[in-house]
Amino acid sequence: MPPGASSAAPVVTVAGPRVPRAEEVLTPEAVAFVVGLHRAFEGRRQELLTRRKTRRAEIARAGTLDFLPETAAIRSADWKVAEAPRALQDRRVEITGPTDRKMVINALNSGARVWLADFEDATAPTWENAVTGQVNLIDAFEGRIDFTAPGGKAYALRPAAELATVVVRPRGWHLNENHLLVDGIPVAGAFFDFGLYFFHNARRLLAKGAEDPNSGPYFYLPKTESHLEARLWNDVFTHAQAALGIPYGTIRATVLIETITASFEMEEILYELRDHAAGLNAGRWDYLFSIVKNFRDAGEHYILPDRNSVTMASPFMAAYTRLLVRTCHRRGAHAIGGMAAFIPSRKDPEVNAAALEKVKADKDREAANGFDGSWVAHPDLVPVARASFDAVLGERSDQKENPGSAEPVTAAQLLDIAGAGGSCTQAGLHNAVQVGIRYIEAWLRGLGAVGIFNMMEDAATAEISRSQIWQWIHNGVILADTGEKATAELVRRLVAEELAALRAESGDVAYAGGRWAEAAKLFEQLSLAEEFVDFLTLPAYELLG
Repeated sequence: MPPGASSAAPVVTVAGPRVPRAEEVLTPEAVAFVVGLHRAFEGRRQELLTRRKTRRAEIARAGTLDFLPETAAIRSADWKVAEAPRALQDRRVEITGPTDRKMVINALNSGARVWLADFEDATAPTWENAVTGQVNLIDAFEGRIDFTAPGGKAYALRPAAELATVVVRPRGWHLNENHLLVDGIPVAGAFFDFGLYFFHNARRLLAKGAEDPNSGPYFYLPKTESHLEARLWNDVFTHAQAALGIPYGTIRATVLIETITASFEMEEILYELRDHAAGLNAGRWDYLFSIVKNFRDAGEHYILPDRNSVTMASPFMAAYTRLLVRTCHRRGAHAIGGMAAFIPSRKDPEVNAAALEKVKADKDREAANGFDGSWVAHPDLVPVARASFDAVLGERSDQKENPGSAEPVTAAQLLDIAGAGGSCTQAGLHNAVQVGIRYIEAWLRGLGAVGIFNMMEDAATAEISRSQIWQWIHNGVILADTGEKATAELVRRLVAEELAALRAESGDVAYAGGRWAEAAKLFEQLSLAEEFVDFLTLPAYELLG
């Protein structure tokens, strides 16, 4: 027990609706393990969430960020992270997606080296999704998972040697799981997702390890904002391994650098997790959202142009990826590139060719810049990304010997948003409204990964959309293509027009069966709120069934 914690037996409440096979996951022992994480670490989690608000206030006052002087010794010292286990030595292509039954099979069969099994941005955290995802992963490891689509198409796993390595992404520190309460307090979604998966599968995976090199308890850590948050994860890992008698250092974690504050603490984050670290990932879409969120009121220099005009070649994004590759390779960790979100079209050859060309260019650039692997969102993109990395890696598993660019990366380069060029347009504003409403409506129906305009979108998409609108309005942006000012009235008009277009597109019956009005109301509230809401998933969670 942590200092000052009560030793009294906790009152544990499972408040979710009945979910088939939940009893296989929510065993008394597994729930007790999650409760143990909550009682040991919830106080620290809350302190770190409070620290986020304090740091954001400091950024608002200073209008800038810099590398931490108090951790300079870590950045200058000579140290390495632990050597990668066999399953994580070659990560040239990783596929991401939620843990629904069909996705589990398709992702494992995709030919990717790694599958990011996502309980976070690609999953709407309904109680059914949270519990059933755990069931599906257990079934996959036991080789008993199958799926038959409504049209009769059957899905089954390939032989074990051909399957991707599973790396689970639990929810971020800011999200609760409202259906599991300890003394009336919800447990963290992170404790719930990590705890249940580790409890049920750590020993199972280690037992398979002798004949299956793709086995081990591996994780992706999202939304990390500081090395202190990485330290908390490291302590959770240490606690969890000791509690189950798992050897120290068995867990391996890759941290998504998807916040602007974390980009200034990459070395420190790896250092905190050094015995459990596997690498860093360039989470590009949430990274843009984090920049808008943290510098939303810092003036014209930080106004993000139309999101589709910001590429990885933009100076501030190029600096971010240079720093990530240099940091990882200096410390013996894998550097994993960002998402290729395009969805290939099997019906439109022209759309398909354009998507594949964009993905190829993106992955060619990442491989040439020193990354050891990258993400895709669709199985058809796996061969494209693999070809890009095969051309650079050959038979090597990685290119950690590549130190990356010799050019130092400065704080000014990381914060040079104005250097991206581009412009703020009504077309971009309209696209933000379209994508934001369409994504939130699907999320409220329990879907976290949604195909919109030939792109696979997740929660980061809606976050960028609504945060950009907030920033443009509060900074009085003049739209380059119309000369009109971005205002709340304009946004309300575009929302109304989009709802009318959606009704015409889908028909009255289908429209009535959706959650369009709720989605539009929430999107409008978040985009036009006087005070910026940190995460749209917080109020949206209260609307989930």
